[in-house]
Amino acid sequence: MLHMGAYAAGRQVSVDVVNTDQASAWDGHEGDVWTEQADRYDRASRRLWQRFIEARMVGVADRVVDVGCGTGRSTRDVSRLASEGEVVGIDLSRRMLELARQRSSAEGLDNIVFVRGDAQVFRFEPNAFDVAMSSFGTMFFNDPVAAYTNIGVGLRRGGTLALLGWRALQENDWLVSLRGALAVGRALPMPPPDAPTPFSLAEPDRVRTILTSAGFGSIELTPIDEPVDLGGNASEALGFATTMGIVEGLLEGVDAAARAEALSNLADLFRRRETVEGVLLGAAAWLITARKP
Repeated sequence: MLHMGAYAAGRQVSVDVVNTDQASAWDGHEGDVWTEQADRYDRASRRLWQRFIEARMVGVADRVVDVGCGTGRSTRDVSRLASEGEVVGIDLSRRMLELARQRSSAEGLDNIVFVRGDAQVFRFEPNAFDVAMSSFGTMFFNDPVAAYTNIGVGLRRGGTLALLGWRALQENDWLVSLRGALAVGRALPMPPPDAPTPFSLAEPDRVRTILTSAGFGSIELTPIDEPVDLGGNASEALGFATTMGIVEGLLEGVDAAARAEALSNLADLFRRRETVEGVLLGAAAWLITARKP
């Protein structure tokens, strides 16, 4: 049985962190922005997340850990699926976790505990969980084999690892389109596939090598193609996009004229993609599953 009290008692203490760059970002500016824009980010990924729900990865009595839980939308949804079980959400961002706790309490969910920690080195209770899952929260480990090995410590034998992660950049129209709008004549660098980037789980052979090395078997990658929804209309989408880390990063260092051109390009893009359901741009993800032997 999972001892949730132990997690709750230790959730505010200092924690070991080895992914220091990620901690600086997510327990700093990046986490602040995601907290302030939580509803927009939840809306953006809701179709992709719904496909995870439909995959029935979580049973009613399961004990689950949600890695990189952020503001807790995925944790709350999973806690409803595991209504007779228990769920632990873990993340590096204190501010995101605080909002996660507030929303879980407001929704009357009493089978969740949120803890701050770096999942690569966090001291998980051995063999405690039936499922270790993540919604786009496990792409940024500086040593992914060590991280997944450590997460595996917390899984029981036969337990399930279930992750959502992005496929290759060129398969994600929403990112290709954003980059194209923001390039303003520049050749933009491509993120390396073997570094802590959003695309570290994009290459199937790399994923299988990492998870096999971490002790997992029965590894499967199922493609998911659903659009991201950036807002109800083009104006909303532009307001959201200008807060995104990718947009901030790609506009860093450009002069005022280039910035104005880039934002005009974004506005044009969102007007072209506006539908009755919102501003929709194509997205491509993996549902990665594996078992602890």
